[in-house]
Amino acid sequence: MRSLVIAALVTLMALPAYAAGQSKAEVLKPVTEDQKTLYAVGLIMARQASGFELTPEELDFVKQGLTDGITGATPQVDLEGYKNKIQQMALARRDAQGKKLAAKSGAFLDKAAKEKGAVKTASGLVYLPLTEGTGPSPKPTDQVKVNYRGTFIDGREFDSSYLVGQPATLKLNQVVPCWTEGIPMMKVGGKAKLFCPPDIAYGAGGSGPIPPNATLVFEVELLEVMK
Repeated sequence: MRSLVIAALVTLMALPAYAAGQSKAEVLKPVTEDQKTLYAVGLIMARQASGFELTPEELDFVKQGLTDGITGATPQVDLEGYKNKIQQMALARRDAQGKKLAAKSGAFLDKAAKEKGAVKTASGLVYLPLTEGTGPSPKPTDQVKVNYRGTFIDGREFDSSYLVGQPATLKLNQVVPCWTEGIPMMKVGGKAKLFCPPDIAYGAGGSGPIPPNATLVFEVELLEVMK
């Protein structure tokens, strides 16, 4: 809970730097490596605050508060007095987002299970191979190196190893059950989609930018089984 609020505040504090120091065109089209790196930081922070689901009007108020803060203008509210309200809003909107996603989950998973080559397991995992690998398959206790992209069922991306520019190394018995079960179904060199219902993802509690009861989709490329 505390990390959610901190992440949201960091995200909001990051925005006025663009508003105050860069034009819209520069933000949308970073050219130098430093600009691209800073833009990527902004994308990561935006994902952390995605639970707010800000409307354009609400974003204007956020930008005004950030501009006032970075330019040293007199704040229009007492920040200390609003920290709890920020937390309450973040949690309420995150929960509402989770309910909307959960309502669409069943139909989404049923459709995924009907795709050519898809396999639905007893846990509810839908495994869809995209490229068959030729190397070994890992065991559920192995450590692996993967590239991956995670999205919600509406297509919004919440995490990606491609964004940070390097593969992830992880132990399969220390990740969400969907990965523990799904990645051993792959072979090194292969790519697959894992459609993960909430029970084998982050469940009723959610995690960070992932709201409660969210069905998740991971596109995973298995690069190596670590020895």
